[in-house]
Amino acid sequence: MEHLEKFLAYVQAENKVEPKDVMPDDYRKLLVRQISQHAHSEIVGMLPEANWITRAPSLRRKMALLAKIQDEAGHGLYLYAATETLNNGEIAADRDSTYNDMLSGKAKYSSIFNYPALSWADIGAIGWLVDGAAIMNQVMLMGNSYGPYSRAMVRICKEESFHQRQGYEILMTLCRGTKEQKDLAQEALNRFWWPALMMFGPNDDASPNSQKSMNYRVKRESNDSLRQRFIDVTVPQAEFLGLKIPDEQLKWNEETGHYDFGELPWNEFMEVLKGNGPCNKKRLETKRKAQREHSWVKEAAMAYASKMKTESINTN
Repeated sequence: MEHLEKFLAYVQAENKVEPKDVMPDDYRKLLVRQISQHAHSEIVGMLPEANWITRAPSLRRKMALLAKIQDEAGHGLYLYAATETLNNGEIAADRDSTYNDMLSGKAKYSSIFNYPALSWADIGAIGWLVDGAAIMNQVMLMGNSYGPYSRAMVRICKEESFHQRQGYEILMTLCRGTKEQKDLAQEALNRFWWPALMMFGPNDDASPNSQKSMNYRVKRESNDSLRQRFIDVTVPQAEFLGLKIPDEQLKWNEETGHYDFGELPWNEFMEVLKGNGPCNKKRLETKRKAQREHSWVKEAAMAYASKMKTESINTN
């Protein structure tokens, strides 16, 4: 207990914890869970865009989508690498273990965003709302207490802002087009508004892991606070586009200086977490298929790395 109190005092004094430092098992497990699931979600983020590369309306849009997919793959790699620094032989944090947790359905929050992109406007809404929600979370995580995770987030946030701007630009172009194009943008907003709000996680009183994460200075702000800030920032952006937020209870509250909003569809949130999201099973099967059919790529890379390591030792 005394060691835990000293550790809490250390991180709450804004000190960084590095991989070789002594840390509580509880802190290590929390980080493995959070960082690995963050990595999984970055890889999931590639899938909606990948389906639209060939159907994007111009060469410029195709190039932007390819760049975004490449970014998301890189983000996943940064985060898997940060997770692996927590592997101590007793608590498994290697990439195979954490990836298998996702494939088996054990890593629940990797399923948080499994919705189809039905139109080109959906790609814009995903960039604006989903990446926007991700940025709201990730800017806060740049100051987290674990050094490798904090440094990974600094790199990731620089690229995520591009994704949000790209999505907003897609919707702005549609809203300035024909009535049918603006209707597509409104339909996309209607589909993705609530899923984007659910990305911040459950309400604070239903999220024990969130409070623990804040005590350890991994999270710096609560789910409800981040969600409120996202709504306050996003509503004026929707108004600028001439789009209506699909929430009849949304209104500005002069007393609080924030928007009041309706109850989120928490039943849908729980179903998505259980693996019953619209695209969950299909996307997990896509990943399992990639594991089955393309394991030779990983094996070849590992064999080459082993060979280079042996040659380096022999040379020295």
